[in-house]
Amino acid sequence: MSEMMFYERVVALSDQTHADLKVRPATSFAYAAKTNSVPLLASEFFEAAREYPIVFAQGEAGPVPAALLGLRENENLYVDSAGKWDARYVPAFVRRYPFVPGKGAQGELLVCIDEASQCFDAKEGEALFVAGKPSAQLEHAMKFLTEFHQAAGATELLGRRVQELGLLRQADSLAQLNDGSQFRLNGLNVVDEARLRELDRDTVQELFANGTLAVIYAHLMSLGNLGALVDRLSLRRTGGKASGKP
Repeated sequence: MSEMMFYERVVALSDQTHADLKVRPATSFAYAAKTNSVPLLASEFFEAAREYPIVFAQGEAGPVPAALLGLRENENLYVDSAGKWDARYVPAFVRRYPFVPGKGAQGELLVCIDEASQCFDAKEGEALFVAGKPSAQLEHAMKFLTEFHQAAGATELLGRRVQELGLLRQADSLAQLNDGSQFRLNGLNVVDEARLRELDRDTVQELFANGTLAVIYAHLMSLGNLGALVDRLSLRRTGGKASGKP
């Protein structure tokens, strides 16, 4: 799963190169309209589980939790034609745009931006730098990225642990639309509840004590949202009308 996805031209933010750059809040989620899944932080599971199916995709360092946003390539069923996000909770991966954390030569955290984003302008918006120092607006973005980076580290540990315990299995869900079309969740994994129940008492106590068990059950409950995702696709394919109705 790519870390950049809808980012087009990512560069490290510089107080020299970008001294006069200003930023405006994104007024549309159109930039994410062709993204059918996004990485999810473990700390987001409880909110996200109410809206999206949560699955595990394979990343470079191990399984990566992801919010499933669509069933077809290049289609986000939660972003409408006007660029509005049709859900109560928007994943942090989406909300951090047009900023993104990066790594320096020594592994240090860098603040990067998507230079191609319409959020940046030389004339309108809030300044990123004031007298060569980060503005309040940039400080806020830096704080968000730092918290995101730290939470991503904890999420990576979650993915590794469920893999070590052999809890993941390939998703075998088959989504069927009202017109008979079928979609299978290929390349995605979910926690096998039967294997979870077979864990020994000490391991269960470990997972309960560090909060992992609660996160796992939030994931399992979220899979019930797959039906709602199928409904969204059916409505989109019929122009927003229920199948069989005028």
